[in-house]
Amino acid sequence: MAQSLGEDLVQDDSSSLGSDSELSGQGPYRQADRYGFIGGSSAEPGPGHPPADLIRQREMKWVEMTSHWEKTMSRRYKKVKMQCRKGIPSALRARCWPLLCGAHVYQENNPDTYQELAKAPGDPQWMETISRDLHRQFPLHEMFVSPQGHGQQGLLQVLKAYTLYRPEQGYCQAQGPVAAVLLMHLPPEEAFWCLVQICELYLPGYYGPHMESVRLDAEVFMALLRRLLPRVHKHLQQVGVGPLLYLPEWFLCLFARSLPFPTVLRVWDAFLSEGVKVLFRVGLTLVRLALGTAEQRLACPGLLETLGALRAIPPAQLQEEVFMSQVHSVALSEQDLQREIKAQLAQLPESTSGPPPRPKARLAGAQAIFEAQQLARARGGTRPEVPRIVVQPPDEPRPPRRKPQTRGKTFHGFLTWSKGPPLTGPPRSHRSSTSFSDTRF
Repeated sequence: MAQSLGEDLVQDDSSSLGSDSELSGQGPYRQADRYGFIGGSSAEPGPGHPPADLIRQREMKWVEMTSHWEKTMSRRYKKVKMQCRKGIPSALRARCWPLLCGAHVYQENNPDTYQELAKAPGDPQWMETISRDLHRQFPLHEMFVSPQGHGQQGLLQVLKAYTLYRPEQGYCQAQGPVAAVLLMHLPPEEAFWCLVQICELYLPGYYGPHMESVRLDAEVFMALLRRLLPRVHKHLQQVGVGPLLYLPEWFLCLFARSLPFPTVLRVWDAFLSEGVKVLFRVGLTLVRLALGTAEQRLACPGLLETLGALRAIPPAQLQEEVFMSQVHSVALSEQDLQREIKAQLAQLPESTSGPPPRPKARLAGAQAIFEAQQLARARGGTRPEVPRIVVQPPDEPRPPRRKPQTRGKTFHGFLTWSKGPPLTGPPRSHRSSTSFSDTRF
Protein backbone atom coordinates (compact mmCIF):
# COMPACT_ATOMS: atom_id res chain seq x y z
CA MET A 1 0.00 0.00 0.00
CA ALA A 2 2.83 2.36 0.87
CA GLN A 3 4.35 1.82 -2.56
CA SER A 4 1.08 2.52 -4.38
CA LEU A 5 0.46 5.67 -2.39
CA GLY A 6 4.02 6.78 -3.03
CA GLU A 7 3.60 6.28 -6.78
CA ASP A 8 0.46 8.38 -6.71
CA LEU A 9 2.43 11.18 -5.10
CA VAL A 10 5.04 11.07 -7.86
CA GLN A 11 2.75 10.99 -10.87
CA ASP A 12 1.40 14.52 -10.71
CA ASP A 13 3.77 17.20 -9.51
CA SER A 14 1.49 19.86 -10.97
CA SER A 15 -0.88 19.42 -8.03
CA SER A 16 1.59 21.26 -5.84
CA LEU A 17 0.32 24.82 -5.89
CA GLY A 18 3.07 25.63 -3.45
CA SER A 19 5.74 24.69 -5.96
CA ASP A 20 5.85 24.80 -9.74
CA SER A 21 2.13 25.22 -10.52
CA GLU A 22 2.16 28.61 -8.80
CA LEU A 23 5.02 29.80 -10.98
CA SER A 24 4.81 31.57 -14.30
CA GLY A 25 7.23 32.18 -17.12
CA GLN A 26 9.83 30.09 -18.91
CA GLY A 27 13.05 31.69 -17.74
CA PRO A 28 14.80 29.94 -14.83
CA TYR A 29 16.30 33.20 -13.54
CA ARG A 30 13.15 35.16 -12.82
CA GLN A 31 12.86 37.19 -9.64
CA ALA A 32 11.88 35.25 -6.52
CA ASP A 33 8.77 36.17 -4.55
CA ARG A 34 8.72 36.79 -0.80
CA TYR A 35 8.62 33.05 -0.11
CA GLY A 36 11.56 32.22 -2.38
CA PHE A 37 9.68 30.86 -5.41
CA ILE A 38 11.22 31.99 -8.67
CA GLY A 39 8.61 33.78 -10.75
CA GLY A 40 5.97 33.21 -8.08
CA SER A 41 2.84 35.29 -7.70
CA SER A 42 3.33 36.05 -4.00
CA ALA A 43 5.69 38.99 -4.38
CA GLU A 44 3.16 41.23 -2.64
CA PRO A 45 0.76 40.40 0.19
CA GLY A 46 -2.61 39.23 -1.05
CA PRO A 47 -6.03 40.71 -0.26
CA GLY A 48 -6.96 40.50 3.38
CA HIS A 49 -3.34 40.38 4.46
CA PRO A 50 -2.85 42.22 7.77
CA PRO A 51 -1.18 45.65 7.59
CA ALA A 52 2.43 46.15 8.63
CA ASP A 53 1.54 47.74 11.98
CA LEU A 54 -0.57 44.75 12.98
CA ILE A 55 2.20 42.37 11.95
CA ARG A 56 4.65 44.27 14.18
CA GLN A 57 2.23 44.00 17.11
CA ARG A 58 1.93 40.27 16.58
CA GLU A 59 5.70 39.93 16.35
CA MET A 60 6.08 41.66 19.72
CA LYS A 61 3.49 39.34 21.26
CA TRP A 62 5.34 36.28 19.97
CA VAL A 63 8.69 37.60 21.18
CA GLU A 64 7.23 38.08 24.64
CA MET A 65 5.57 34.64 24.69
CA THR A 66 8.61 32.75 23.43
CA SER A 67 10.93 34.54 25.88
CA HIS A 68 9.06 32.81 28.72
CA TRP A 69 7.87 29.73 26.88
CA GLU A 70 7.30 27.37 29.80
CA LYS A 71 5.33 29.97 31.69
CA THR A 72 3.33 30.81 28.58
CA MET A 73 2.45 27.19 27.85
CA SER A 74 1.60 26.49 31.48
CA ARG A 75 -0.70 29.45 32.01
CA ARG A 76 -1.60 31.05 28.67
CA TYR A 77 -1.91 28.33 26.06
CA LYS A 78 -5.25 29.70 24.84
CA LYS A 79 -3.44 32.87 23.82
CA VAL A 80 -0.83 30.79 21.96
CA LYS A 81 -3.58 28.93 20.11
CA MET A 82 -5.37 32.11 19.10
CA GLN A 83 -2.14 33.70 17.88
CA CYS A 84 -1.37 30.57 15.84
CA ARG A 85 -4.80 30.79 14.25
CA LYS A 86 -4.08 34.38 13.27
CA GLY A 87 -0.81 33.25 11.70
CA ILE A 88 2.72 33.31 13.07
CA PRO A 89 4.70 36.23 11.58
CA SER A 90 7.08 35.00 8.87
CA ALA A 91 10.09 36.43 10.68
CA LEU A 92 9.38 34.28 13.76
CA ARG A 93 8.37 30.89 12.37
CA ALA A 94 11.95 29.64 12.74
CA ARG A 95 11.68 30.45 16.43
CA CYS A 96 8.13 29.29 17.05
CA TRP A 97 7.79 26.01 15.15
CA PRO A 98 10.45 24.10 17.19
CA LEU A 99 8.93 25.41 20.40
CA LEU A 100 5.39 24.41 19.44
CA CYS A 101 6.30 20.85 18.45
CA GLY A 102 8.81 20.35 21.26
CA ALA A 103 11.77 19.80 18.95
CA HIS A 104 13.93 22.18 21.00
CA VAL A 105 13.73 19.78 23.96
CA TYR A 106 14.85 16.83 21.83
CA GLN A 107 17.72 18.85 20.40
CA GLU A 108 18.88 19.94 23.86
CA ASN A 109 18.71 16.40 25.21
CA ASN A 110 20.53 14.94 22.18
CA PRO A 111 23.12 17.59 21.25
CA ASP A 112 25.34 15.40 19.04
CA THR A 113 22.82 12.99 17.58
CA TYR A 114 22.13 14.79 14.31
CA GLN A 115 25.81 15.41 13.56
CA GLU A 116 26.56 11.72 14.07
CA LEU A 117 23.68 10.70 11.82
CA ALA A 118 24.67 13.22 9.14
CA LYS A 119 28.25 11.90 9.06
CA ALA A 120 27.26 8.24 9.00
CA PRO A 121 26.80 6.50 5.63
CA GLY A 122 23.19 5.88 4.76
CA ASP A 123 21.50 2.68 3.69
CA PRO A 124 22.20 2.37 -0.08
CA GLN A 125 18.60 1.36 -0.74
CA TRP A 126 17.16 4.47 0.89
CA MET A 127 19.89 6.78 -0.40
CA GLU A 128 19.10 5.85 -3.99
CA THR A 129 15.36 6.43 -3.48
CA ILE A 130 15.89 9.75 -1.70
CA SER A 131 18.31 10.98 -4.37
CA ARG A 132 15.75 10.26 -7.10
CA ASP A 133 13.12 12.33 -5.27
CA LEU A 134 15.19 15.42 -4.44
CA HIS A 135 14.46 17.32 -7.65
CA ARG A 136 10.70 16.86 -7.20
CA GLN A 137 10.52 18.92 -4.01
CA PHE A 138 9.59 22.50 -4.91
CA PRO A 139 11.75 22.50 -8.07
CA LEU A 140 11.48 26.25 -8.69
CA HIS A 141 12.16 27.38 -5.16
CA GLU A 142 15.48 29.17 -5.00
CA MET A 143 16.76 26.73 -2.34
CA PHE A 144 16.11 23.63 -4.44
CA VAL A 145 16.94 24.73 -7.98
CA SER A 146 20.47 23.34 -8.07
CA PRO A 147 21.22 19.65 -7.36
CA GLN A 148 24.43 20.72 -5.65
CA GLY A 149 22.88 23.64 -3.77
CA HIS A 150 22.47 23.76 -0.03
CA GLY A 151 18.73 23.09 -0.28
CA GLN A 152 18.85 19.70 -2.01
CA GLN A 153 21.95 18.66 -0.10
CA GLY A 154 20.40 19.65 3.21
CA LEU A 155 17.24 17.77 2.30
CA LEU A 156 19.31 14.69 1.49
CA GLN A 157 21.05 14.85 4.86
CA VAL A 158 17.83 15.34 6.84
CA LEU A 159 16.01 12.47 5.14
CA LYS A 160 19.06 10.20 5.39
CA ALA A 161 19.38 11.03 9.09
CA TYR A 162 15.78 9.99 9.70
CA THR A 163 16.27 6.60 8.00
CA LEU A 164 19.22 6.00 10.35
CA TYR A 165 17.32 7.32 13.35
CA ARG A 166 14.32 5.08 12.66
CA PRO A 167 15.59 2.24 10.44
CA GLU A 168 12.44 0.19 11.07
CA GLN A 169 10.41 2.91 9.33
CA GLY A 170 12.88 3.95 6.65
CA TYR A 171 11.91 6.60 4.11
CA CYS A 172 8.47 7.59 2.86
CA GLN A 173 8.24 9.76 -0.22
CA ALA A 174 5.74 12.09 1.45
CA GLN A 175 8.42 13.07 3.97
CA GLY A 176 10.21 14.95 1.16
CA PRO A 177 7.88 17.97 0.88
CA VAL A 178 7.43 18.08 4.67
CA ALA A 179 11.19 18.23 5.25
CA ALA A 180 11.58 20.74 2.40
CA VAL A 181 9.10 23.18 3.99
CA LEU A 182 10.93 22.83 7.30
CA LEU A 183 14.27 23.55 5.61
CA MET A 184 12.87 26.73 4.09
CA HIS A 185 12.57 28.09 7.63
CA LEU A 186 15.05 26.17 9.81
CA PRO A 187 18.66 24.96 9.85
CA PRO A 188 19.05 21.23 9.01
CA GLU A 189 19.41 20.07 12.61
CA GLU A 190 16.27 21.86 13.82
CA ALA A 191 14.40 20.73 10.71
CA PHE A 192 15.39 17.14 11.47
CA TRP A 193 14.04 17.24 15.03
CA CYS A 194 10.82 18.91 13.86
CA LEU A 195 10.43 16.12 11.31
CA VAL A 196 10.93 13.57 14.09
CA GLN A 197 8.19 15.21 16.16
CA ILE A 198 5.76 15.30 13.24
CA CYS A 199 6.37 11.67 12.33
CA GLU A 200 6.30 10.30 15.87
CA LEU A 201 3.98 12.49 17.93
CA TYR A 202 1.67 14.32 15.52
CA LEU A 203 1.24 11.59 12.89
CA PRO A 204 2.54 8.25 14.22
CA GLY A 205 1.87 5.39 11.84
CA TYR A 206 1.73 7.66 8.79
CA TYR A 207 5.18 7.25 7.29
CA GLY A 208 5.98 3.63 8.15
CA PRO A 209 5.92 0.79 5.64
CA HIS A 210 2.25 -0.07 6.31
CA MET A 211 0.77 3.43 6.80
CA GLU A 212 -1.76 1.94 9.18
CA SER A 213 -2.86 5.27 10.64
CA VAL A 214 -3.57 6.68 7.17
CA ARG A 215 -6.08 3.91 6.57
CA LEU A 216 -7.74 4.55 9.91
CA ASP A 217 -7.94 8.30 9.37
CA ALA A 218 -9.40 7.75 5.90
CA GLU A 219 -12.31 5.86 7.48
CA VAL A 220 -12.66 8.55 10.13
CA PHE A 221 -12.75 11.23 7.44
CA MET A 222 -15.55 9.46 5.58
CA ALA A 223 -17.52 9.08 8.79
CA LEU A 224 -17.15 12.80 9.47
CA LEU A 225 -18.25 13.55 5.91
CA ARG A 226 -21.33 11.40 6.45
CA ARG A 227 -22.21 13.42 9.53
CA LEU A 228 -21.23 16.94 8.47
CA LEU A 229 -21.71 16.88 4.67
CA PRO A 230 -24.17 14.04 4.00
CA ARG A 231 -25.00 15.02 0.39
CA VAL A 232 -21.34 15.26 -0.54
CA HIS A 233 -20.71 11.90 1.12
CA LYS A 234 -23.55 10.34 -0.88
CA HIS A 235 -22.14 11.75 -4.12
CA LEU A 236 -18.67 10.39 -3.42
CA GLN A 237 -20.16 6.98 -2.69
CA GLN A 238 -22.18 7.01 -5.91
CA VAL A 239 -19.23 7.88 -8.18
CA GLY A 240 -16.85 5.52 -6.38
CA VAL A 241 -14.41 8.07 -4.99
CA GLY A 242 -12.97 6.61 -1.82
CA PRO A 243 -10.88 8.65 0.61
CA LEU A 244 -7.64 6.87 -0.30
CA LEU A 245 -7.83 8.43 -3.78
CA TYR A 246 -7.26 11.97 -2.50
CA LEU A 247 -6.72 12.02 1.27
CA PRO A 248 -3.15 10.56 1.48
CA GLU A 249 -1.66 13.38 -0.57
CA TRP A 250 -3.41 15.94 1.60
CA PHE A 251 -2.58 14.49 5.00
CA LEU A 252 0.82 12.88 4.37
CA CYS A 253 2.24 16.06 2.84
CA LEU A 254 0.39 18.35 5.27
CA PHE A 255 -1.24 20.00 2.23
CA ALA A 256 2.16 21.28 1.04
CA ARG A 257 1.35 20.07 -2.49
CA SER A 258 -2.31 21.03 -2.54
CA LEU A 259 -2.68 24.65 -1.40
CA PRO A 260 -1.08 28.01 -2.23
CA PHE A 261 2.08 28.37 -0.21
CA PRO A 262 0.89 31.26 2.04
CA THR A 263 -2.10 29.11 3.00
CA VAL A 264 0.16 26.10 3.58
CA LEU A 265 2.10 28.07 6.18
CA ARG A 266 -1.09 29.10 7.95
CA VAL A 267 -2.26 25.48 8.03
CA TRP A 268 1.09 24.45 9.52
CA ASP A 269 0.87 27.16 12.20
CA ALA A 270 -2.49 25.80 13.35
CA PHE A 271 -1.46 22.15 12.92
CA LEU A 272 1.62 22.46 15.12
CA SER A 273 -0.55 24.14 17.74
CA GLU A 274 -3.71 22.00 17.69
CA GLY A 275 -2.66 18.72 16.09
CA VAL A 276 -4.25 16.46 13.51
CA LYS A 277 -7.70 17.93 14.11
CA VAL A 278 -6.61 20.80 11.85
CA LEU A 279 -5.92 18.41 8.96
CA PHE A 280 -9.45 17.03 9.18
CA ARG A 281 -10.91 20.52 9.27
CA VAL A 282 -8.89 21.57 6.21
CA GLY A 283 -9.90 18.43 4.32
CA LEU A 284 -13.58 18.91 5.10
CA THR A 285 -13.35 22.54 3.97
CA LEU A 286 -11.75 21.56 0.65
CA VAL A 287 -14.41 18.94 -0.05
CA ARG A 288 -17.16 21.44 0.72
CA LEU A 289 -15.63 24.09 -1.55
CA ALA A 290 -15.30 21.57 -4.39
CA LEU A 291 -18.60 19.68 -4.09
CA GLY A 292 -20.75 21.60 -1.64
CA THR A 293 -23.45 22.79 -4.03
CA ALA A 294 -25.85 20.79 -6.16
CA GLU A 295 -24.51 22.45 -9.33
CA GLN A 296 -20.98 21.37 -8.48
CA ARG A 297 -22.06 17.78 -7.95
CA LEU A 298 -24.07 17.71 -11.16
CA ALA A 299 -20.97 18.85 -13.04
CA CYS A 300 -19.09 15.80 -11.70
CA PRO A 301 -21.04 12.74 -12.91
CA GLY A 302 -18.08 10.36 -12.67
CA LEU A 303 -14.94 9.48 -10.78
CA LEU A 304 -12.50 11.47 -12.92
CA GLU A 305 -14.61 14.61 -12.89
CA THR A 306 -14.99 14.44 -9.11
CA LEU A 307 -11.26 13.98 -8.53
CA GLY A 308 -10.61 16.84 -10.94
CA ALA A 309 -12.95 19.10 -8.97
CA LEU A 310 -11.12 18.29 -5.74
CA ARG A 311 -7.86 19.37 -7.38
CA ALA A 312 -9.17 22.44 -9.21
CA ILE A 313 -10.66 24.64 -6.52
CA PRO A 314 -10.38 28.31 -7.62
CA PRO A 315 -7.30 29.95 -6.02
CA ALA A 316 -9.41 32.90 -4.83
CA GLN A 317 -11.27 30.53 -2.50
CA LEU A 318 -7.95 29.26 -1.11
CA GLN A 319 -6.61 32.67 -0.16
CA GLU A 320 -5.17 32.38 3.33
CA GLU A 321 -7.41 34.72 5.35
CA VAL A 322 -10.69 33.66 3.73
CA PHE A 323 -9.82 29.97 3.71
CA MET A 324 -8.51 29.73 7.27
CA SER A 325 -11.56 31.50 8.70
CA GLN A 326 -13.67 28.73 7.15
CA VAL A 327 -11.32 26.04 8.45
CA HIS A 328 -11.59 27.23 12.04
CA SER A 329 -15.38 27.41 11.81
CA VAL A 330 -15.75 23.67 11.05
CA ALA A 331 -17.78 22.04 13.82
CA LEU A 332 -15.19 19.44 14.81
CA SER A 333 -13.75 19.37 18.31
CA GLU A 334 -10.98 17.18 19.66
CA GLN A 335 -13.58 15.18 21.60
CA ASP A 336 -15.61 14.59 18.42
CA LEU A 337 -12.51 13.40 16.61
CA GLN A 338 -11.43 11.02 19.37
CA ARG A 339 -14.94 9.59 19.62
CA GLU A 340 -15.02 8.88 15.88
CA ILE A 341 -11.51 7.40 15.93
CA LYS A 342 -12.57 5.02 18.68
CA ALA A 343 -15.67 4.01 16.74
CA GLN A 344 -13.80 3.37 13.49
CA LEU A 345 -10.99 1.55 15.26
CA ALA A 346 -13.50 -0.94 16.59
CA GLN A 347 -14.80 -1.56 13.06
CA LEU A 348 -11.46 -2.23 11.40
CA PRO A 349 -11.24 -5.82 10.15
CA GLU A 350 -8.88 -8.00 12.16
CA SER A 351 -7.47 -9.56 8.97
CA THR A 352 -5.93 -6.28 7.84
CA SER A 353 -2.25 -6.78 7.05
CA GLY A 354 0.32 -4.92 9.06
CA PRO A 355 0.26 -3.66 12.63
CA PRO A 356 -2.91 -2.13 14.05
CA PRO A 357 -3.10 1.68 14.30
CA ARG A 358 -2.07 3.22 17.61
CA PRO A 359 -4.15 6.39 17.93
CA LYS A 360 -3.22 6.72 21.62
CA ALA A 361 0.38 7.42 20.60
CA ARG A 362 -0.75 10.58 18.82
CA LEU A 363 -0.65 13.73 20.92
CA ALA A 364 -3.19 16.48 20.34
CA GLY A 365 -0.94 19.40 19.56
CA ALA A 366 1.50 21.66 21.35
CA GLN A 367 -0.16 21.63 24.77
CA ALA A 368 -0.24 17.83 25.01
CA ILE A 369 3.39 17.60 23.87
CA PHE A 370 4.45 20.23 26.40
CA GLU A 371 2.68 18.42 29.23
CA ALA A 372 4.19 15.08 28.20
CA GLN A 373 7.67 16.59 28.14
CA GLN A 374 7.16 18.16 31.55
CA LEU A 375 6.04 14.78 32.88
CA ALA A 376 9.07 13.06 31.35
CA ARG A 377 11.37 15.66 32.88
CA ALA A 378 9.80 15.18 36.30
CA ARG A 379 10.41 11.44 36.02
CA GLY A 380 13.98 11.96 34.91
CA GLY A 381 13.49 10.84 31.32
CA THR A 382 14.14 12.61 28.04
CA ARG A 383 11.35 11.22 25.87
CA PRO A 384 7.84 12.58 26.31
CA GLU A 385 5.30 10.21 27.73
CA VAL A 386 1.59 10.27 27.14
CA PRO A 387 -0.04 11.38 30.41
CA ARG A 388 -2.18 8.63 31.92
CA ILE A 389 -5.14 9.18 34.18
CA VAL A 390 -5.18 6.55 36.93
CA VAL A 391 -8.60 6.01 38.48
CA GLN A 392 -8.43 4.52 41.97
CA PRO A 393 -11.24 2.16 43.00
CA PRO A 394 -13.63 3.69 45.54
CA ASP A 395 -13.09 2.92 49.20
CA GLU A 396 -15.55 1.00 51.29
CA PRO A 397 -18.66 3.08 51.95
CA ARG A 398 -18.54 4.81 55.28
CA PRO A 399 -21.60 5.27 57.50
CA PRO A 400 -22.93 8.81 57.35
CA ARG A 401 -21.85 11.11 60.10
CA ARG A 402 -24.54 11.67 62.69
CA LYS A 403 -25.34 15.24 63.50
CA PRO A 404 -24.94 15.94 67.24
CA GLN A 405 -28.20 16.21 69.10
CA THR A 406 -28.32 19.90 70.13
CA ARG A 407 -32.05 20.36 70.12
CA GLY A 408 -33.22 22.08 73.30
CA LYS A 409 -29.69 22.92 74.36
CA THR A 410 -28.40 26.49 74.61
CA PHE A 411 -24.99 27.43 73.36
CA HIS A 412 -23.92 27.94 76.98
CA GLY A 413 -25.22 24.54 77.89
CA PHE A 414 -23.55 22.89 74.92
CA LEU A 415 -20.17 24.26 76.00
CA THR A 416 -20.84 23.01 79.52
CA TRP A 417 -21.70 19.52 78.21
CA SER A 418 -18.76 19.28 75.89
CA LYS A 419 -15.91 20.99 77.72
CA GLY A 420 -16.49 20.84 81.46
CA PRO A 421 -17.87 23.10 84.18
CA PRO A 422 -20.08 26.01 83.22
CA LEU A 423 -18.75 29.50 82.86
CA THR A 424 -19.47 31.79 85.80
CA GLY A 425 -20.78 35.31 85.49
CA PRO A 426 -23.58 37.62 86.42
CA PRO A 427 -27.10 36.53 85.55
CA ARG A 428 -28.49 37.77 82.25
CA SER A 429 -32.04 38.72 81.51
CA HIS A 430 -33.62 38.26 78.11
CA ARG A 431 -34.34 41.97 77.83
CA SER A 432 -31.19 43.40 79.32
CA SER A 433 -29.81 46.65 77.96
CA THR A 434 -26.23 45.41 78.29
CA SER A 435 -24.15 46.31 75.28
CA PHE A 436 -22.73 43.65 72.95
CA SER A 437 -19.21 44.29 74.23
CA ASP A 438 -20.28 43.43 77.80
CA THR A 439 -21.96 40.19 76.89
CA ARG A 440 -20.03 37.11 78.00
CA PHE A 441 -20.12 33.81 76.15
